[in-house]
Amino acid sequence: MGPLKRYLPKSLFGRSLLIFVVPVAVMQGLIAWAFFEEHWETVTQRLSEGVAGDVALMTEVFEREGGNTETFEIMADSAYRNMQLSVEFRANELLPTSRRSSFFRTLDRTLRRSLTAAMENDVWFDTTRYPAYVDIRVQTETGVLRFIAVRERVFATTGHIFLLWLLGATALLSLISVIFIRNQVKPIRRMAEAATLFGRGQDAGDFKPAGAREVREAAHAFIDMRRRITLHLDQRTSMLAGVSHDLRTPLTRLKLQLALMPESTERDDATRDLSEMEHMLDEYLAFARGQVSEDTIEADVSQLVTETVDDARRADPGISLEAEPDLHANIRPGVLKRGIANLIANACAYGTQCEVSVRGLDRRMEITVDDDGPGIPPDSYEEAFKPFARLDEARNMNREGVGLGLAIARDVARGHGGEVELSESPLGGLRAVMRLPLARQS
Repeated sequence: MGPLKRYLPKSLFGRSLLIFVVPVAVMQGLIAWAFFEEHWETVTQRLSEGVAGDVALMTEVFEREGGNTETFEIMADSAYRNMQLSVEFRANELLPTSRRSSFFRTLDRTLRRSLTAAMENDVWFDTTRYPAYVDIRVQTETGVLRFIAVRERVFATTGHIFLLWLLGATALLSLISVIFIRNQVKPIRRMAEAATLFGRGQDAGDFKPAGAREVREAAHAFIDMRRRITLHLDQRTSMLAGVSHDLRTPLTRLKLQLALMPESTERDDATRDLSEMEHMLDEYLAFARGQVSEDTIEADVSQLVTETVDDARRADPGISLEAEPDLHANIRPGVLKRGIANLIANACAYGTQCEVSVRGLDRRMEITVDDDGPGIPPDSYEEAFKPFARLDEARNMNREGVGLGLAIARDVARGHGGEVELSESPLGGLRAVMRLPLARQS
C-alpha cells in the first residue's frame, strides 16, 4: 500500500470520488463480464452454429447435385425464404486471400469455430464489410458459394446495446456523485479558507456554517474558537496598552527630573536606561498588537521595501538595495514594513554591511537581507525566532530591545501567508529570507 499512496488523490473531493468510482467500476465490470461470459457468448455461439449448419447443408446439397443450375436456383430461393440466406454461385473462383478482423474479435472467433466444426471445405468470411450482414464464402470443386447472412442471425447484437446502457448509467451516476460530493466538500473548503484568513489576521467575511451536520458542528466550533482567540488578543493588547500608558507617566517624570539635574556621568547613564526602558515598552506593545489594527490591500511590495530601506539609510547610509519592480501582494503595509524594518535593523546592528534584495519567483516573492556579522549557528535558527530569546554574546538579538525582532518578522510573514527562514549569508554573516505569496493576476 505504501508505493500506491503517491498515486492516490490528496484532496477530500478526489478521495470521496474514488470511494464511489472504484466500487461502481468493479461492480459494472463484474456485471459486464458475467453477462458476456454466461449469456452473450453462449447465445452468439448458438446463433453461429445455426448459420454454420445452414451453410454446411446448402453446400452439401449443392455438391451432391453436381452444380445443377435449376436445382441451385430452387435451393437459393428456399434458403432466402426460410433461412434468410442469400446464396450466389461463382464458377471457377477461389477464396480471397486477405482477411479483415472485427473490432470484437470474439465474434470472428466464434463464427470460425462454428464453420470449421460444421464442414470440411475451406471457408472465408468477413464481418466488417456490411454493417447489417455477414459475408461467408465456401470453396467447392467447381467454384465458390457465397452466402450473405443477416447479422442478427449470426451474432447476438443486443450485447453492445447492453454495454451502452451500462456505460450511460455509470456516467449518469458519476455525474450525480460529482455534483453531490462537490456540494459536500464546498463548506469544508470555505471553512478552511476562513481559518486561513483568520490565521493571517484578516476578516473571514460572511462565513456561515453549512453542509452536513458534522461539518456544521466543526464550523460552529471554529467560530467559537475564533471568538475566544479574538477576545484573548483584544484583552492582551488592552492590558499591555494600559501597562504601557501607566508606565509612561512615571518615565516621563523621571526624564523631566533628570533633565533638571546637573550634567554628570550618572545622569547620562540614567537617561540611557530610561530610553532603553521606553524602547522596550514600544516593542512589547508592537508585538502584542500583532496585525489586528490594519486592513489588507493589494500594494507594490518592491516600493514598500524601497521606502523601508530609505528610512533605514538615515541611520546607516551603507545599506544596498536591489529590487525587482512591480511585485504586488495582498498586505498590511504598516505591519509588513515593521517586519522588514526589523530584519534590516538586525542586519545593521550586527554587521558593517547590509544588502537587501527583492525578487519574484513563480507564485511568490523573496525579500532577502544579508549581513557580514558574526551570524548564528544553524542549530540555533529556530531558537532565534522565539520571543524574548537571547543567544550567545557574539550575536545578542536586538541589543537595544528584548529579543523580539525576528519573532515579529516571522509573525508578520506568517500573517501574510508567508514565512521567514534563516541561513548563512554569502557575506559571511546571517541571511534572512522573507517569502510572501504574490497577488493573483486577474
